[in-house]
Amino acid sequence: MELNMKKFTVRRFFSVYLRKKSRSKSSSLSRLEEEGVVKEIDISHHVKEGFEKADPSQFELLKVLGQGSYGKVFLVRKVKGSDAGQLYAMKVLKKATLKVRDRVRSKMERDILAEVNHPFIVKLHYAFQTEGKLYLILDFLRGGDLFTRLSKEVMFTEEDVKFYLAELALALDHLHGLGIIYRDLKPENILLDEEGHIKITDFGLSKEAIDHDKRAYSFCGTIEYMAPEVVNRRGHTQSADWWSFGVLMFEMLTGSLPFQGKDRKETMALILKAKLGMPQFLSTEAQSLLRALFKRNPCNRLGAGIDGVEEIKRHPFFITIDWNKLYRKEIKPPFKPAVGRPEDTFHFDPEFTARTPTDSPGVPPSANAHHLFRGFSFVASSLVQEPSQQDPHKATVHPIVQQLHGNNIHFTDGYEIKEDIGVGSYSVCKRCVHKATDAEYAVKIIDKSKRDPSEEIEILLRYGQHPNIITLKDVYDDGKSVYLVMELMRGGELLDRILRQRCFSEREASDVLCTITKTMDYLHSQGVVHRDLKPSNILYMDESGNPESIRICDFGFAKQLRAENGLLMTPCYTANFVAPEVLKRQGYDAACDIWSLGILLYTMLAGFTPFANGPDDTPEDILARIGSGKYALSGGNWDSISDAAKVLGIEPRTSCVLSTWSTPSSASPVSALFDPLQQDVVSKMLHVDPHQRLTAVQVLKHPWVVNREYLSQNQLSRQDVHLVKGAMAATYFALNRTPQAPRLEPVLSSSLAQRRGMKRLTSTRL
Repeated sequence: MELNMKKFTVRRFFSVYLRKKSRSKSSSLSRLEEEGVVKEIDISHHVKEGFEKADPSQFELLKVLGQGSYGKVFLVRKVKGSDAGQLYAMKVLKKATLKVRDRVRSKMERDILAEVNHPFIVKLHYAFQTEGKLYLILDFLRGGDLFTRLSKEVMFTEEDVKFYLAELALALDHLHGLGIIYRDLKPENILLDEEGHIKITDFGLSKEAIDHDKRAYSFCGTIEYMAPEVVNRRGHTQSADWWSFGVLMFEMLTGSLPFQGKDRKETMALILKAKLGMPQFLSTEAQSLLRALFKRNPCNRLGAGIDGVEEIKRHPFFITIDWNKLYRKEIKPPFKPAVGRPEDTFHFDPEFTARTPTDSPGVPPSANAHHLFRGFSFVASSLVQEPSQQDPHKATVHPIVQQLHGNNIHFTDGYEIKEDIGVGSYSVCKRCVHKATDAEYAVKIIDKSKRDPSEEIEILLRYGQHPNIITLKDVYDDGKSVYLVMELMRGGELLDRILRQRCFSEREASDVLCTITKTMDYLHSQGVVHRDLKPSNILYMDESGNPESIRICDFGFAKQLRAENGLLMTPCYTANFVAPEVLKRQGYDAACDIWSLGILLYTMLAGFTPFANGPDDTPEDILARIGSGKYALSGGNWDSISDAAKVLGIEPRTSCVLSTWSTPSSASPVSALFDPLQQDVVSKMLHVDPHQRLTAVQVLKHPWVVNREYLSQNQLSRQDVHLVKGAMAATYFALNRTPQAPRLEPVLSSSLAQRRGMKRLTSTRL
C-alpha cells in the first residue's frame, strides 16, 4: 500500500511558551508569568493514508491508573481496528480546566511523543480530541514506575543503578539529538515494562530550545531535581538533564535526595550553594560520576562537552556496559516486575485502580480553545505494519484484585467454591467456578496466620508465564485468608499417572525428566529455588499425558535470591552484592531441587522409592536409611535399564551413598566405589556432596537425556501405586521436619521506606 505521509517535526510544534530575552535576577516569579505569551504555530497531521483516525468509542475503559487535577490515565482496550484487543494507557485531559500554559504543555507532549521513536521512550500510538477533551493513547507499561520500586526497596545496588542509568542515558541522548530538553527527570516518570526495561514518559515539561543560543528559560520541573541554572532562571540547555540524571543516581544509590530542605525556598538555596555530602559506602567510580554530574557550572558538567553522552558512556562507572547490546535489549534487567495477565495492574496505586473507570464528556471550553488544539490528532505509522496478535474476542477472567492492599471485593462475589482437591498444613485447595464465564479453576486458600503468601504470589506472577509453571489467574485477600485462583490440573499428579500407565518406558522417563529439568533450569537461572519439588507438586494440565502438559505447582516454600537489603537479585549480580552464606544457601537449595528430581527419576525407573519401603515407615527409619547412604542400582528394572544405558556409555552400578542432610566426610564412600567419570545420571543427581551434584544445565546435557531416542521403550515394572505413593509421602514428610525460619518484617516497615513513601514529588511550572 502506497503511503502518503506529510512531514512533521518538533520544530513545527503547535505552540511554545516564549519569554522576553531581557531578564534580571530580581524579577519575581509572578512578573515572569505575566511576561509570557502564547504563540500559535500550525502543524500538519501525521496520519498514514488509508488508516482510520481514533476516537473515544474505539476504546473500552478497564481501570483507572492515575488521576490529577487536569484529568485521568486509564487502562484501555482497543475494540475496533487492526489492533483490536490491544491494551493501551489513555491519558485524558480536560480542555476547560487547562490553563493556556497547560494546553501548550499537553500539545507539546503530543508533538514530542509523535516524533520520538526509541526503545527506552514511551510510544505514542494515537492522539485525538473531542470538543471538551484531549486524548493521548500510549504504551501500557505493566511494571509500574521506578518510584514504586524505590519506595518499596529504599535503595538499589550499584549494578541495578548502573543498568537503569545506562538505558536512561541512551533515552536522554536521543531526545537531545532532536533538540529536546526533558526537564522533568524523576523516578515517577520512569516506567518499567514487563521485562524490567525502562521507558521515560510525561513530556509535558519538555521543550525544544528556542533561543538563539539554544537556551530555555522556563522555571519548571520538580524542585529537588532542578539544576542550578534552572533554579536561578539564567537560561538552561540540555546539560540541565544531566544534573537531574545525577540527582536520580544519588537517590537510587542512597535512598535520599542530595539537596532537600524543609521547604521550596531552602531546597533551592541548597541546590545553588550547598556542598554535597558524599556517602563513603559508594564505590570510587560511583562517587566520581556523581561529582562530575554535580557541577554547578553547566559547561563543566559531564555530558555537556562536545562529545555529549559519549563522555558519560566512557566513565569508569559504566565500564561493564555493552552499549550496543543494551540498546538492543540483549542485557537482562536486574529486576523483573511481578506481572500476571496483560490487564493486571499490581504495580499501580490501588487508590486509583479500585475506582470505577468512567470518562465523562467534559465541559466544552471557550470557542478559541478548540482552535488552540488545531492539529492535535495523530495515528502511529507502525500500526499499519503491526496488527495486534491478540484475539479481541477471547474471554477474560475477572481482573485480579489488588492483594495485600485491602479491598471491598470478596472471592465469593466472583467464584463459586466446589469440592476439596487437596488439604495441606496451612492451606486447602478446592475446585471453583467463575460465575460470569462458568470456567473451572483451582483455588488455593492460604491461612495468613500460618504462612505469609507474599513470596509465593510474587513468584507465580513473575514466572507463571512459563509453559510448565502453573498460571495464577486471580488473587483475593479477605484479611484472614488469601485466595490464589489458578489453572485446574485435570490430568492429576505425575506419579499417579505414571504408576497407573500400562506401558511406561525408560524413554518416557527421560522425556518427563527433560521437561521438568528445563523448567527448573529456568527458575534457577532467575535465582528462584522451589525447595519442595516432590511428585505431588508436579501435575498434568490435561489427560493427554504429554510431557508438555506437565506443570510445576505449589510454590509455598519457594524462595527468590535477594541481597541484604531485601532487593531481588539475578545471578549475574550475585557475586558482589550477596553475602557468601546467602549464596551458599541458595546453591544448596538448588542442589536439593536436583536431589528431588533424582528421587523422582529413581522411582520412575525402579518402580519403588530409594529410602522408604512404604507409608508406615517412621521418619526416624527413613532418615537413618538416608544417613546410611545406600540404595540399589541393580536387580529388577535396573538390569534392563543398565543394558540400554550402555549404548550411551553408562555402566551399571550396584550402590551409591547419599546424605543431603549432613556434611560428608572427605573420605566419601562414593569416590571409593565409583569412577566419577562413569557414574550414571541417577547417581550424579543423588550425589552425596551437593556441590558435586549435577546442576539443571548438566542434567540437560547428560547423554541419557540428550540421546534419549536410543533408550528402551520396554515397559518397566513397578510396585503397588498406593505403596509407592505412601513411601514417597513418608520420605518428604521426614525430610521437611525442620524448624521454621524467623519471620522478618517487610522492607516497607523501615523508617526510611516510610519517609520515602510519604508522598510523590510533584512537578512545578511557574
